[in-house]
Amino acid sequence: MSELNETWKDEARQLTELLSLSNNPVAVTFTNEEIEVEKRRKAWICGALKKAASGTSFVIDKETSACRGGTWHCGLGEPPSSDARRALQHFLTRGEKLTASIVSFQRMQDLGSAPPTGLSERIFIGPVEQAPIRPDMVVFVCTAEQACRLITLDHYWDGKPPHMELTGSLCHAAIGYPAVTGNTNLTLGDWTARRMQKYPADVIFLTVPYERMANLVLAIPQCSAGTAEVVIPEAFRDTVSD
Repeated sequence: MSELNETWKDEARQLTELLSLSNNPVAVTFTNEEIEVEKRRKAWICGALKKAASGTSFVIDKETSACRGGTWHCGLGEPPSSDARRALQHFLTRGEKLTASIVSFQRMQDLGSAPPTGLSERIFIGPVEQAPIRPDMVVFVCTAEQACRLITLDHYWDGKPPHMELTGSLCHAAIGYPAVTGNTNLTLGDWTARRMQKYPADVIFLTVPYERMANLVLAIPQCSAGTAEVVIPEAFRDTVSD
């Protein structure tokens, strides 16, 4: 375990130094194991991501998840049905005012990916450097330029553009969607989460499934989004602006 532990910490450290990240890369792990962290009160998952980027670790289960939406978006509970679904329709269309009608609400639900319902008993969310078990994914709370470099490193080896789900709740786009698809994902977060958690205006969220992290690190010395020097052939120099 210690060798693996050092592996994910070292990978995060190299990317943090390369990009001069001001926020800690955040480890997210779905688990049925008991994990010891300092006892905390209930937490919103979108808030836990922010605090984890600043150094705090959380273990969230159905009882300690403070947001019903986050509970089912991240698979800790069943999606709402019957009266609870009607209440959610009303809240999103007349309360939060995030979508125009119950028809557009339905499209938001059906045209996006399904949540990871029943995947685990709990979720660890904390700085990668504090992660006691292997992350399932790493969330970078970063700027657009930093995300651009991470995405370039992510598909450097295979050239396959990532299939992303930009919209939807922050917890689903940053955690649920990468969990069920294995895809790297970029999201701006939903407006309610950004506003409630007071995320800085320039912050976006880039999630990398952990099994892809080693390739990002291996690409650093080879790719110009890492440390490789750009070499412009003489024939192209007159077309490249200063």
